[in-house]
Amino acid sequence: MNCIININKPKGPTSHDIVYFARRLLGIKKVGHTGTLDPLAAGVLPICAGKATRAAEVLTNADKAYRAAFVLGITTDTQDAAGVPNVRCKDIDLTEKDIADEIAPFIGDITQIPPMYSAVKVGGKKLYQLARDGVEIERSERHVKIFDIKIHEIDLHNQIMVNEVAITAPRIVMDVKCSKGTYIRTLCADIGEKLGCGAFVTELTRTQSGQFHIEDSYTLEELERAKEDGSLHKHLTPLEDLFAQYSDVTVSGRDEIFAKNGGNPRAQGVIEDETYRVFSESGEFLSISRVRDGRLCIVKNFY
Repeated sequence: MNCIININKPKGPTSHDIVYFARRLLGIKKVGHTGTLDPLAAGVLPICAGKATRAAEVLTNADKAYRAAFVLGITTDTQDAAGVPNVRCKDIDLTEKDIADEIAPFIGDITQIPPMYSAVKVGGKKLYQLARDGVEIERSERHVKIFDIKIHEIDLHNQIMVNEVAITAPRIVMDVKCSKGTYIRTLCADIGEKLGCGAFVTELTRTQSGQFHIEDSYTLEELERAKEDGSLHKHLTPLEDLFAQYSDVTVSGRDEIFAKNGGNPRAQGVIEDETYRVFSESGEFLSISRVRDGRLCIVKNFY
């Protein structure tokens, strides 16, 4: 059970709800997620189990990709559909080119101010807890990188109901590739501000987290059925597959014992300064190690 499950989180459950699901599914307690998804967001949420939890930061720090839908002219206090709507602009005179021209400069290194409704901690308390108490505090800017934005759709005549009144609110759907720590809600809200009319996210799906893609993910129902029919193992990604970019090296005998005790054994046929996946003679994944002076020096131990 030292593995990763590429779960396609539905709208509604929290990331912690998915962790509890995985614990029941696998029958073990040592389970953790690799980057929070808001309850209203869906998509890729890799779950680490067993010794794979030691590698959770690899995925937490990985680049991400999202498909986001947002509407112009309306803002909310949460920057998404969970918040209280405020109609900023009823008559928006923008063309598709106007919108595309204002979105393009967001590609590259940008700064964001984390929203109050977020899990960022200040003084040991999460911002969303303060926001629920009606408290708003100053937040520090954070630097993130937007690698690419592709506009999928622009509907200038989109209709949306606000307080039982239908208004025209242009809708934009875009695909975003970004660094860790990027708030897509904030990105969309900032685009709305740049356009002078405000915006809020109506739908958000994470399509990629590191090497895990949505087309290879599994729904909760698929995983439950797989457990019932005995095929669950086919849906689990072995821990060592996270490091498939590295070559393998096997240690045996005294070197294997030395490695299992946290030592740095010598190895034959390795290249200085290269990183390797280290396995025991029986095929057990032991560590990620880097060669220093002919020895396999542990970078991350999984034994």
